[in-house]
Amino acid sequence: MKPFYTQPILNSPYHAPTRHHALGEDGHPLDLPPLRGRRRSRYMVPVPAARRLKARVEQAELLLEETAGSARYNPSVIVNEIRSYVDEWRNLPHPSDWGVTPTTQRLLQHWRHYNFQNQRPFFCQVEAVETVIWLLEVARGKKQYAHIFRTLESANEEANPELFRLALKLATGAGKTTVMAMLIAWQAINHARQPNSSLFSRGFLIVAPGITIKDRLRVLLPSDPENYYRTRELVPPEMLTELGNAKVVVTNYHAFQMRERLDTNKTGRAVLAGWRNEQLITRETEGEMLQRACGELLSLRNIVVINDEAHHCYRERPGAEAEKDEEAKENREAARLWISGIEALKRKTGLRAVYDLSATPFFLRGSGYEEGTLFPWVVSDFSLVDAIECGIVKLPRVPVSDNAVNADTPVFRNLWDHIGKKMPKKGAGKSGELDPRNQFPDLLATALFSLYDHYQREFAEWERAGIGVPPVFIVVCNNTATSRLVYEWIAGFEREIEGERRFVHAGHLELFRNYDEHTGEPLPRMNTILVDSHQIEAGTLDDAFKQVAAAEIDQFRREKAEREGAASAGAVSDSEILREVMNTVGRKGRLGEHVRCVVSVSMLTEGWDANTVTHILGVRAFGTQLLCEQVVGRGLRRQSYELGQDTDLDGNRLFEPEYADILGIPFDFASEPVKVTKKPPKPVTRVHAVKERAALSIRIPRVAGYRVDLPPDRLVAEFGAEHRLRLTPEEVGPTQARMEGLVGLGHDLSPDVLDEMRPASVATHLSKYLLERYLLDGNGQPQYHLFGKLQPLVRRWLAECVELAGGTKLGMLTYATVASRAAALIHSALVQHGGAEGGAVKAVLDPYNPAVVTDHVQFITSKTALWDTAKAGKCHINYVVGDSDWELEFARVVEDHPQTLAYVKNQALGFEVPYLAGTEARRYLPDFVVRVDDGRGPDDPLMLVVEIKGERDIDDQVKAETMRTLWVPGVNNLGDWGRWGFVELRDPWNMAKDYAAELEQIAHGGIDV
Repeated sequence: MKPFYTQPILNSPYHAPTRHHALGEDGHPLDLPPLRGRRRSRYMVPVPAARRLKARVEQAELLLEETAGSARYNPSVIVNEIRSYVDEWRNLPHPSDWGVTPTTQRLLQHWRHYNFQNQRPFFCQVEAVETVIWLLEVARGKKQYAHIFRTLESANEEANPELFRLALKLATGAGKTTVMAMLIAWQAINHARQPNSSLFSRGFLIVAPGITIKDRLRVLLPSDPENYYRTRELVPPEMLTELGNAKVVVTNYHAFQMRERLDTNKTGRAVLAGWRNEQLITRETEGEMLQRACGELLSLRNIVVINDEAHHCYRERPGAEAEKDEEAKENREAARLWISGIEALKRKTGLRAVYDLSATPFFLRGSGYEEGTLFPWVVSDFSLVDAIECGIVKLPRVPVSDNAVNADTPVFRNLWDHIGKKMPKKGAGKSGELDPRNQFPDLLATALFSLYDHYQREFAEWERAGIGVPPVFIVVCNNTATSRLVYEWIAGFEREIEGERRFVHAGHLELFRNYDEHTGEPLPRMNTILVDSHQIEAGTLDDAFKQVAAAEIDQFRREKAEREGAASAGAVSDSEILREVMNTVGRKGRLGEHVRCVVSVSMLTEGWDANTVTHILGVRAFGTQLLCEQVVGRGLRRQSYELGQDTDLDGNRLFEPEYADILGIPFDFASEPVKVTKKPPKPVTRVHAVKERAALSIRIPRVAGYRVDLPPDRLVAEFGAEHRLRLTPEEVGPTQARMEGLVGLGHDLSPDVLDEMRPASVATHLSKYLLERYLLDGNGQPQYHLFGKLQPLVRRWLAECVELAGGTKLGMLTYATVASRAAALIHSALVQHGGAEGGAVKAVLDPYNPAVVTDHVQFITSKTALWDTAKAGKCHINYVVGDSDWELEFARVVEDHPQTLAYVKNQALGFEVPYLAGTEARRYLPDFVVRVDDGRGPDDPLMLVVEIKGERDIDDQVKAETMRTLWVPGVNNLGDWGRWGFVELRDPWNMAKDYAAELEQIAHGGIDV
């Protein structure tokens, strides 16, 4: 079996891809081991289809269906060039070198390194936003990148003459909504802090292709209770206030249609026109349309537009001959309406930027371009193959061989070629009432039975695994007549006989039946539903579809009444009922919970994103790869985002593969059978602040940095155990290496040359480092006149506090990272003694958000190590989520201690401590904050920061010293934040004893402000 099938997932979803599978020029997986490095972006340029394929083809093609049209690959030059620049920029270690605003620095560090409580952003999501940031903040205006902007401007000038668009290509299931939220946060918070900047905006129009996606995108509204900025922790807590200044409007492109203001018939119009037949202006003006569609945005200038599923938005190619088929006409009219609305908004308010997001940013039929031509303004590409190799989506499996002897390709792979002439050509209104028992093609029945047989086994496995909802089987048809025929064959049907509705057939697929086969009575819960997603998205149902779906609509209205009350069910329209069912398939406790099969008229729209789809059958023509990928994409969203035990080459854990089985769609990907073990999704718990415990709220200063004022006349330091530095090969690399050839003598390598560096030279180097990093005057200049006083202290520290182990050398203290840590330890000793002699350290608070509070804690966790805080009533948050058993043990200890007034675990709270790790500025998150009565009563409590640590490395040592010598005295010296202390517990087995001893010592020693 080829490596692609035995190990399809090679890369972590949270890190840049480091390997990719070997593919041939035709897209087939090769029998070769994975290749090092990331796959280059490439895209297709369609050419006319071949008339006939004479040879039998067993395809496992990733990106192209030959029978639907040949194609050739062209490198996406601009995407690969931009990607290389962004990679180099991303790897710059110092934020000050990134060339972006401080706000952008903070957001990038948060997205890249924050310890997210739930699912962290995928690498592809961060990369997409990084690309836009790099283009806007770094590359713009620089000569070496001018050709990139010329290329993008030229591409837009041809296709969007009034707009400048940037497109981000992300595979289905890669999370475009998260990317939109990150783009909004980046723009809005930068605008809040730099309102006069010409780069940023606080107004955002999100345009969706239908009502479903519009409803789902409510999470982009900062005011929504489930907004992604807070629930997915995409914005640091201290920035959420500024995000609230953003104005975000979500609409669907249908809102750009100018509506009639006068609802009357032809006779009424004639009366109003009068005998002079004056022309009546009854349609909205452009301004009125914008006021309705964009609302409060019209009061702003320079809006940012974000197009979701942007392949529906374009201006058709000038001079191109219009295609006359119905699909091309519908595509053309929808695209024209969408882009005309955006152009109208630009004329009214101006546009700061237009960002397009799509898994398939290609021109559609009717555009005047070859269908499937990539938008030339794409700047970032994370393809379906990339997503599969990172495990972000399911792996689609299709047939590549069968036992048919009269077909050139597997019959079930392109089913429509074999059954299309036997299927209804018109919609249900023109085809009459068809009988599924004798007007159903045998080949289609075989395909359904074959796929259903595998579904039965999958269904049983899901039940055994206790997943709680059924897997979903979807069928995509070409018109209402075909969909009704398939629906009734699968699920059963009734007919009008002698003036009354009578049961006729229970359906051929037992698990999908809607009728009891013995009594003929409808089942209390429908297992199969029929939907026309395009009509549902537009918010209207035509009479033909209403007639077909009448029984289904009535049954779901009754179920909604049972769940939510009769008033709720009666207040919604038929299309709203069906939309709710369709969009809640696979979701516990919702109308669509029990649905097992969905039969769709035409395409399932992009907003349909159930993650429980396991089987897909296409009963329609598929002319291009674009159409194939759009349909297949509806079934590729993963069910579980829990990491497995396998790792990549760097030790990062990988997702486990999930699969979707596909018939009737000429999209070949994986063909060899793979056994998959079903696992139930982990239960999740909502962790939040409890309103009834508001008195336990804890407020913590948000420190951005420190200012240290040492006594100007003398430098004194006393070194203790906390200032010791043990240097080992773990920090600096091997100190011995054996070199041997195939024959002859070998020899050892070691860094003995560093023995030539004397302690005085090392002391000089560290003294200079301290002066230039820490001992600055009021103007930020090094105080070199202190060198003579500082060097003896450094030499004493070298003699008393440095331990060299494993062959390490004293000269290694001049390495940048080691020198920085050494300097931090020496400086902490200086600060400790300086504070005692009248010097002062003061914390510098974040000027925008100087505090974090427990009131706003809210997140979802799948972790099961939880400590319920309700019984003791000493924590504002309902649960302590344990990253280790030690933390849960401390929760028990702190609740049992009588001096504890309140406490909180620092999780999703935003309490961070800035410190230096080597030469890199970092932030770390202490474990707990405890409000303690240390003998002065509850009105003057001590705020205690508690760190629980087992084994301790140099970085942990620097963190602790930062807390003791900078953060705690810095906050206490501010004078208006109460009294603060720091405790580090390093023995989990004696935690209760050690914690009590620390509190007793504090009570005797006292902490004053």
